[in-house]
Amino acid sequence: MTNEEKAVNATYFSIIGNTCLAVIKGLAGYFGNSYALIADAIESTSDIFSSLLVLFGIKYSNRPADKNHPYGHGRAEPLVTFLVVGFLITSAVVIAYESIENIRTPHALPKPFTLFVLAGIIIWKEISFRLVIKKSIETNSSSLKADAWHHRSDAITSVAAFIGITTALILGKGYESADDWAALFASGFILYNSYLIFRPALGEIMDENIYDDLIEDIRRISLTVEGILGTEKCLIRKSGMKYLVDLHATVDASISVKQGHILAHKLKDRLQMEIPEIEFILIHIEPFE
Repeated sequence: MTNEEKAVNATYFSIIGNTCLAVIKGLAGYFGNSYALIADAIESTSDIFSSLLVLFGIKYSNRPADKNHPYGHGRAEPLVTFLVVGFLITSAVVIAYESIENIRTPHALPKPFTLFVLAGIIIWKEISFRLVIKKSIETNSSSLKADAWHHRSDAITSVAAFIGITTALILGKGYESADDWAALFASGFILYNSYLIFRPALGEIMDENIYDDLIEDIRRISLTVEGILGTEKCLIRKSGMKYLVDLHATVDASISVKQGHILAHKLKDRLQMEIPEIEFILIHIEPFE
């Protein structure tokens, strides 16, 4: 299975799971008199649309290079990540607003059965996070990582709701708004996670130098190619799930241009064989004297 197929399957998993959970949370929140659960349902609904965006981003970013996009379409993925972060921020603002309104409005205590619903949601969301984050690491997908953190944010929101509802039920009358305060706290956590997702995607768009481990691997593998005496500059950009590399390699100054050209191709082939995530490599030959 290719990285694209893994990422697409993980996104379909997110879409189906979020759709089911949005319905369950909405119904449980309405009949269980829990505004925290209703806020949770709002977030899950936004997660459906963000997962659809991720799906589009993954498929579009993996389109092959063409005349107008000689380096491929990979930069679409961090752009989609920005949109996903926008959905997260919107969800947090809506939840915060609804929570404040509910805190100011007297209402009845949540129903005890909502705790069982939340417990199941928390377990499922944490499992979903671990599955999707694993796939994001395997595929090197920034938008899939954002989708995984949607699951973790949802789990945290549900944990806050669980604590709030438990507090309201134990302390009784006068603490009806405890789950609303929990939802308000959860909105702040979602905003914080939004920043954590946004920052690496911004670095990807800005070609930030954040690939020291990969540079070390490239330098190490280069020295295994007979005729390559060392490496100098090594610049890396990320485009979708792939990397674009500019590498300066040193060779014996006395060899011919043709021999240097052959060595450059050998080095390129070796690097792409050892590190399949490298899509393009531009190798500049430097004389070693």
